[in-house]
Amino acid sequence: DAVVLSLLHPWERDARLIEKAIRKGPKHYNVIVETACTRSSDQLLGARKAYHSLFHHSIEEHLTHIKGRERKLLVALVSAYRYEGTGVNEDVAKSEAQILYEAINNGDKNKLLDHEDAIMILATRSKQHLQALYRHYNQSYDKTLAQDLEGEGILKDTVECLCTPQTYFTRVLEAAVKEDADEESKRALTRVIVTQKEQLVKEGFVPNKIQDILLGLNKDFMLASIASGDIK
Repeated sequence: DAVVLSLLHPWERDARLIEKAIRKGPKHYNVIVETACTRSSDQLLGARKAYHSLFHHSIEEHLTHIKGRERKLLVALVSAYRYEGTGVNEDVAKSEAQILYEAINNGDKNKLLDHEDAIMILATRSKQHLQALYRHYNQSYDKTLAQDLEGEGILKDTVECLCTPQTYFTRVLEAAVKEDADEESKRALTRVIVTQKEQLVKEGFVPNKIQDILLGLNKDFMLASIASGDIK
């Protein structure tokens, strides 16, 4: 799996991962979130172009066949072209932290995936803005935003990928090496290390930290895979 993923162009690789996740169903939608939320705007656009070429449909069109309530959020995330500058309006970030708090705590959590403002905020705001929002949320309320979304699956994955990617990747990698890890969790280790090298470097996953997480025969290959990227 690692070798095949390593040989593909990044845009094609992301497109194929998304298409496979759509086909395999809800338990795999985190792969769509992970890809949409950790790529730059241009990288995500490239994956969407590759998807057109490979599957003769857009990602958005294939996502419309999803019957679950996740569809609206997933379509919004893959369609995003976020501002990538550093400018943040702190007042707006604080106001939108309150919008999310009220959506989570003053209503039916089962309806969060239908909350127009929550989806708009998560799908359109820059990552810098969302990280400021996350900080304001944590400072203003008893729980962090991630804690308030515990058990909310795709929404928690979205928030962590956008606001605290190190937390998300640590969770995925540690789940993959548990003794009772299922096959999908184990495959996630390969996927993350091979396809998210730049993000892992950015978030401080240096080789010795990866080595502490990895076990078994694939350790040397995975470490070499990361070392072939930006880590020297």
